[in-house]
This record gives sequence, structure tokens and C-alpha cells, in this order.
Amino acid sequence: MSDATSALNGAAYHGYVEVQEAGLRGMITLRGDLASVDIKNVATGLGGVDFPAQGHCNWVEDRGIAWMSPDEVLVMVPHSEVPAALETARNVLSGQHHLAVDVSDARAVFVLRGAGLREVLAKLAPVDMSPEAFPAGHFRRTRLAQVPAAFWLGEDDSAQVICFRSVAQYVFDILSHAARPGGEVGLYR
Repeated sequence: MSDATSALNGAAYHGYVEVQEAGLRGMITLRGDLASVDIKNVATGLGGVDFPAQGHCNWVEDRGIAWMSPDEVLVMVPHSEVPAALETARNVLSGQHHLAVDVSDARAVFVLRGAGLREVLAKLAPVDMSPEAFPAGHFRRTRLAQVPAAFWLGEDDSAQVICFRSVAQYVFDILSHAARPGGEVGLYR
């Protein structure tokens, strides 16, 4: 059995915003009736945070839950805990309509840091990135240039971006290009 590796082995770019591949991240797609107490309990038990409102992500250290759609959340756990987390989900939700799938190795995650990160994302995504329209904790599924992606903002001039592993190099390149010194346009400052 081979060792798991992240898509870009921790690639980093240091521009007016830092772009860093986050490395291995455990991610479980959990689908079902999000009003179900059992679904919520499984998600919060594994994710270690409160269940998010629609269009939000709750995140602490290496655990979180992101609202993906009316019947889907993304539960994030340490990569090594995914098999046990899936087993827990399947045991608790047995007999109930649900889907719990490991999508960890199909995704790549990038962390953006710096005061200009809203501007970097606004260059690439058709999203109003103003603090009033997109405050910390909001989560958006959208596109970055030509590929699907999702992102959320932290409280501390940080953002996390998720994309398919197959387009990780492209996403890293466009984020890095958008963060190049001299490319600042002064939005959201």
C-alpha cells in the first residue's frame, strides 16, 4: 500500500497574499435529511463544531463542517481519522437514508493568508467579496476562473479553498498569479 500524499506536496507562493497547499485533509461527504437529529449528531460529533447554517462553514483547527447543499454537508477531520469516522457514520445512520463517502483523496485544499485575500478571490470568482456581503464563516461553492471550487473565510485574514485534486496545479497557479506583488487593485481595504 502506498503512502498518501497531497496533490502538490505543500506548494507555497509568497506574494501580497500567501498561497499554501494545506496538505492532507480528511473530508467526508455526508448526504441525507439535514433536519435529521441523527445526521446532525454524526456531523457535529465527527466535525467537532456546531452544525452550520445554510451557506456557512464552522471550523476549528483541523475539524469542521461546511454546508454544501440542502441535503449535503462536508465533514472535515484529520486525514488519519477518516476510516473510523466513516465507520461511526455508517453505524449510527444504519437503516436511515444517507450517504457517507470519503472524498479526501479527490480534493485539494489551499490556505490563503494576508490582508488582500478578498481581492485575490474577487479576481477569480463571481462573488461579492466585500466584508458586508461575505463575512467570516460564510461558505461559497462557485468557480475560480474555469474550474469548480469552494471557499470560506476565517476571522484572521485567512481563507481556505477546496478544489478537485485533478485541477490543483491550475488553482495554485491562478491563485498565485492573482496574488503577485504589483497586482493589487485596492479593493476591500
